Amino acid sequence: MTQTKEDLALIDDRLSQRDIQLDPAGYFIIYLDREAGLICAKHYTNVIDERGLAVDPETGKVIPAKGKVERTHTTLYTGRTAKEICVKILEETQPCPVTYLDHAGYLGREFVRAELALVTGQEYIQD
Repeated sequence: MTQTKEDLALIDDRLSQRDIQLDPAGYFIIYLDREAGLICAKHYTNVIDERGLAVDPETGKVIPAKGKVERTHTTLYTGRTAKEICVKILEETQPCPVTYLDHAGYLGREFVRAELALVTGQEYIQD
């Protein structure tokens, strides 16, 4: 059976609606630095409260999923390829800033998307 682009998009859209557990080690904001030819990922710490929401450890306020948030990242990771940035984050950093396997899988998918956008000149928006 051949799957169309639309079929695959429906699968991804459905899976994007699932409930996820947030990584207590923090989260990443991913973007491209096209001038330097780099995939960039800013890591931010957080605490997960009893409701399962990410909370700023400094202010105790819930970190919104959408919109602008004024926070300072703890570390900036960069790589020329998805593999390079994954190795830096998941293998070379101790302790690892990712503690959940599903979070590592998500980052890998996002870094591949970012690399493709970097190579093709397409826009990259983190999912």
